[in-house]
Amino acid sequence: MGKIFDGKRILVLGASSYIGVSFQEYLKKYAKDRLSADSVSLRGDDWKHTDCSVYDSIINVTGRAHADTGTLTPEEKREYYEVNCRLACRAAKKAIADGAGQYIYFSSIIVYGDSSDSRKPVVITRQTKPAPTSFYGDSKWKAEEGLRKLFAGRPARLAILRPPMVYGPGCRGNYRTLEKLAVKLPVFPDFPNRRSMLYIENLCEFLCLLVENQDEGLFFPQNREYVSTSGLVRLIARARGQKIVCTKLLNPAVAAAGVLPGKYGSLVRKAFGSLVYEKGMSVYRGGEYRKYSLEESVAGCSGGR
Repeated sequence: MGKIFDGKRILVLGASSYIGVSFQEYLKKYAKDRLSADSVSLRGDDWKHTDCSVYDSIINVTGRAHADTGTLTPEEKREYYEVNCRLACRAAKKAIADGAGQYIYFSSIIVYGDSSDSRKPVVITRQTKPAPTSFYGDSKWKAEEGLRKLFAGRPARLAILRPPMVYGPGCRGNYRTLEKLAVKLPVFPDFPNRRSMLYIENLCEFLCLLVENQDEGLFFPQNREYVSTSGLVRLIARARGQKIVCTKLLNPAVAAAGVLPGKYGSLVRKAFGSLVYEKGMSVYRGGEYRKYSLEESVAGCSGGR
């Protein structure tokens, strides 16, 4: 007869999501004696028949991905709110009714606006108020508000995460674009911006600690280091054995392009804008989750480390 598992049990809502899949793989490698996870998709009806009472924690990583919201159709805009807000609240209602102890919802740093918006804060502090400037950010913020109302006065604990850009091996999005540029371009602008980022394995360790401690509240996990776009490109090129020259001579062109109206100017501001959390916000009293430095994480994305 096998050993009875007596650790924490987790249900991941988002069976095929990058974060959900990475988290389950992380548990198998580093925490299988303490934590176990099952997953179910929120697409379809299977989740409605899942008994949440057998799980200590429900982690909702399902979401309509951040995209160019300026080109969305009315139907696509409605989908943002359906998936990121209303579906998250319906899943939470079931978790509460079933008696789950902890519900973890993935919001985003984008609830504060993004780096393509001139009104956004460069440094976010605990006093900074959310001011979403896109359908993505607004849908996440409305989900947070709805969830707080659902959990008010309930014994179940609500944890809301507002991570910055998450990256890691096999990820999609902006990091993958920078990887392609780092191995193809001979030169790149050395523009002085700052960004908060979060390596997937640092995030997974944070989730492990959050579940084990059964904490509730608002959390802002990020890597220890800020990074500039040019600094990240340098690290990626080095990890890939490529040479790239970052030069300040291109900075006037970046600055000029960044004030252009329309899509092109928005893309430049997103690539070279600044958006960071004040570092003290991301210290977690429940344990140290930042196992890997920025350089180690980039090497891990490239198959090294």
